[in-house]
Amino acid sequence: MDVINFIDLNLATVIILFVVGFIGGMVSGFIGSGGAFVLTPAMMSLGVSGIVAVASNMAHKFPKALVGSMKRAKYGQVDVKLGVIMGLFAEVGVFVGKEVMTGIRAAFGNSGTDLYVSLVFIVVLAIVGTIVFRDGLRMKREGAHNDEHKTPKLAQWVQSIYIPGTMVRFKSIGNKPISLLFVAPMGFATGMLAASIAVGGFIGVPAMIYVIGVPAIMATATELVVAFVMGMGGSLFYAWEGFVDIRLAMIILAGSLFGVQIGAIGTTYVKEYMVKFVMGMIMIIVLFSRLFKLPVYLSDLSLMTTLSAGTSDILSTISFSTLGLALIAGMLVISVALIKGIIEHRNETRAEHARRKYEASLAVTTAES
Repeated sequence: MDVINFIDLNLATVIILFVVGFIGGMVSGFIGSGGAFVLTPAMMSLGVSGIVAVASNMAHKFPKALVGSMKRAKYGQVDVKLGVIMGLFAEVGVFVGKEVMTGIRAAFGNSGTDLYVSLVFIVVLAIVGTIVFRDGLRMKREGAHNDEHKTPKLAQWVQSIYIPGTMVRFKSIGNKPISLLFVAPMGFATGMLAASIAVGGFIGVPAMIYVIGVPAIMATATELVVAFVMGMGGSLFYAWEGFVDIRLAMIILAGSLFGVQIGAIGTTYVKEYMVKFVMGMIMIIVLFSRLFKLPVYLSDLSLMTTLSAGTSDILSTISFSTLGLALIAGMLVISVALIKGIIEHRNETRAEHARRKYEASLAVTTAES
């Protein structure tokens, strides 16, 4: 194996990575995707090769996911059994995905992994981001009466299938039995994607929601369990090959451990459509960030007309700026939703307290008369 050159770290880079980790952690705690769909592109924009960015993100991911899942378990949002089972199947996908990445690097170098990671991002973000964002907008338009979880038609069909010897009950869907033959490919695909771009939640969360019928709040929380299980194994797989830059992992982890707490708390004060709205919005913005960088990678691999240094720098700057927009937008939306939710909760609590006080005083007055 050839020597892997990690990037040099200076004060500015460390600060950027810490801030990115904080915002990524906030997003992770809120939507359960691990936040790596902004962290991986951010690291690549700082000069980290695609395969090292993915490996290092997986290394920082599993301890953060553990913290986030424990936090949200206190609110009763985690289906541990489903998370562990999906995580075990995801480990198989992680191993296969790692082999694909290392094979691409051996054949085409770091530029090959950069292009591969970006292409996978673009395809997955375009499909999943559009579906989730549109679904969130639909739920918002239909109003509060639609806040209660409704089982999608596909999930209703899956829940109706009985295959002897494969059925397992999960609390997140009311202890209904689901065949492991449906859970296994969901876990494998989640792990395969995580090993390719360090983001398994793009498949894991929508799959739990739309395929087996888990409510969005519980799906995002349970995905953190999946991320912990597969992230731990994936880190070992990549570290064995020498692709984990532990410095990057620790800096991002330091920032994200603070952010994940805020994001997890935010889920208790927002409506379900807001989780989907934030997830879809950030996905679509990051999609454009990767699109701007794509010509640079194609040029590096001589798959298109070679770009001048100036043009490459401009495209890289636009890509990084768009990514920054995704980070800031996500942080602002989550923060505003959290503040509004807390205010509404306090107002409802005060109103309830005033109502009970009035009823108590009325009862005393009635008794005296």
